Amino acid sequence: MPMVDIAGKDYEVDEEGYLVDLSQWNEDVARYMAVEEKVEMTESHWEVVNFLREYYAEYQIAPAVRVLTKAIGKKLGPDKGNNKYLYELFPYGPAKQACKIAGLPKPTGCI
Repeated sequence: MPMVDIAGKDYEVDEEGYLVDLSQWNEDVARYMAVEEKVEMTESHWEVVNFLREYYAEYQIAPAVRVLTKAIGKKLGPDKGNNKYLYELFPYGPAKQACKIAGLPKPTGCI
């Protein structure tokens, strides 16, 4: 497995760059992944990332985009629970990019 150096510490990632040991995630990891994904993190990005981490802690699964959209709409409101909003934040796939930044596995069904 490949390793990446983030803030002087080595982290194991899979062949697609997802963090292997989810317990190693921290904000430095998130910022590194965001740079790799060409995402400039704002408060809105962090809101989605933290939501995903809470979702994963509860359900032990990284949600696919449709489930993510619906769950965010329920918790954060319809203005944030829609594809347009999420794709503006994570243009290469909200579930895929946001999960990577959140230190979660790639969602099932993502290519």
